[in-house]
Amino acid sequence: MKAKILEIFRSIQGEGTYAGVPQVFVRLFECNMHCVWCDTPASIGDGKREYKELSLQQVLAEVDRIYDQAHSVSITGGEPLLQVDFLKDFCRALKKEGKTTYLDTNATLPEALEAIIKDIDIIAMDIKLPSSTKQRSFWKEHEAFLKIARRKEVFIKVVISLDTVETEVLKAAKIVAVVDPKIVFILQPNYLDMKKGVIEQCVAHQKSCAKILKDVRILPQTHKFMKLR
Repeated sequence: MKAKILEIFRSIQGEGTYAGVPQVFVRLFECNMHCVWCDTPASIGDGKREYKELSLQQVLAEVDRIYDQAHSVSITGGEPLLQVDFLKDFCRALKKEGKTTYLDTNATLPEALEAIIKDIDIIAMDIKLPSSTKQRSFWKEHEAFLKIARRKEVFIKVVISLDTVETEVLKAAKIVAVVDPKIVFILQPNYLDMKKGVIEQCVAHQKSCAKILKDVRILPQTHKFMKLR
């Protein structure tokens, strides 16, 4: 079996609770969403379909080559769970090598997560807000996904743009609160809106969400400021 791989590289994680740690990023090609603010449009698959088809052995060899005491392997996209059959073997192999697996996902494919959850250590789970993404809602999928993800270490990321509606932010917070109000809930300001007032919106949303959640944080994409991939 071969995977559609956009790129494999070593860098610093810029988002979420593990911001600052070195990781090897394995970016899988293709996505089932088309968020208007997507910062990796080449991974979606709508325009140029440029990717490499690599075998499991080839991917593992490249990860090993550049690992160099990395904290973990970030499995990202696109949406990596679209290639769940490859991930079953890939994550199992990484665990056999003693590496930590970090799944970065849009959290819309709960059945796929169920298939690999035993070999995942950390889940960076997005909750996609329709007013922000300009896509349909995935509330039911997110709720089902989180119930599976909570078996492992999981934190939530919610991108906040100037168009974000407060009722949707609160709905996301309520989904998390029902499962476990102690799960870290990160409001991530859209980088393109940083100088347009989005931080103030994040502060307001933080106050609202903190009424039902224990750990609500505002954290931008730090790798953007460091000019890293």
